[in-house]
Amino acid sequence: MKTRIDEIFESGDFAGLAYEFAPVGLVITENRVIRDCNRAFAEMFEYTEDELRNQVFAMLYPSDEEFVNIRDRGVKQLRETNSYWDERIMAKKSGTLFWCRVRGHSFTPAEPLMRAVWSFADLSETRPYVPLTRREREIISYLSDGLTSKEIANQLELSHRTVEVYRAKLLKKFGVSNSSGLFQSLGGIGSDHVVSRSGD
Repeated sequence: MKTRIDEIFESGDFAGLAYEFAPVGLVITENRVIRDCNRAFAEMFEYTEDELRNQVFAMLYPSDEEFVNIRDRGVKQLRETNSYWDERIMAKKSGTLFWCRVRGHSFTPAEPLMRAVWSFADLSETRPYVPLTRREREIISYLSDGLTSKEIANQLELSHRTVEVYRAKLLKKFGVSNSSGLFQSLGGIGSDHVVSRSGD
């Protein structure tokens, strides 16, 4: 008896097979709600596909605050180029935090988050998670976006000096002397892989 996969290879209808068995997590969203995901995405976050369907994406972030801080990242770039990627910390069902590479494509570029498809790759093997406070994660996230300490201070409603103190503590924690070294210690990303803001 032929298997479903044999039938697909005979018919040439590979799209569903590729989605279901892709070696990266794939997720379809509508206004930040998970409409569908593949097996790899669900397993990456320690859920079943059914547990994730029609859930708000915020459930996969370390905290509601971090979801709010990152949720609009990439909107401008998606609107302009319909291509976006970054690297961010996400949370598994167990609460374990891990680094992900996220790439996005919108089906509605005028309103990029209305309907989109995203890929998620678990970076744990090349970038193990180092315990950081929520504020440290925010600072690193904004640094990786190319923001200066003053710009980060404005985003987080902190003083410039406070951001500089956090930055200095991060450099000391990782035993490096600059942001480039910090990104290297976080898993070897060089400046050519650090997401910068569009237009900067």
